[in-house]
Amino acid sequence: MSLTVSPELLSKARRGPVGDADFIACIQESLPYAWSLVSGLAERAATAEAGYEANEVPPPGEAERGQLLRLLASDAMRGAVERHFGMRLAFQNCHRVALFRPEADSAYTDFVTPRAQVLNQTPELVDC
Repeated sequence: MSLTVSPELLSKARRGPVGDADFIACIQESLPYAWSLVSGLAERAATAEAGYEANEVPPPGEAERGQLLRLLASDAMRGAVERHFGMRLAFQNCHRVALFRPEADSAYTDFVTPRAQVLNQTPELVDC
């Protein structure tokens, strides 16, 4: 399961739209490792000279890796996180996640190229 949804939030969703604030709170509670990683990147990206910040450290275990992949694989979660921080999310593998400020479009474009993906690969990451 991707998220642990409270009965209150589930009831709200059954009645109509769920706002970003409620959805972000659910993400924070359900995926604490992923939220901590992404929010830390956003904080550092806000002042980074390059206009973005990328994670280089693999998750400490499979549970954390799973949290990160669930967050990044969901269009709804990615969109909510991007709106929350006002930045674009990108990722290349199980841990190479980056947040880009809006003005870092060139850096984002470079990060998501096939070349960047190929250069990011190592034998250790084949099964991550």
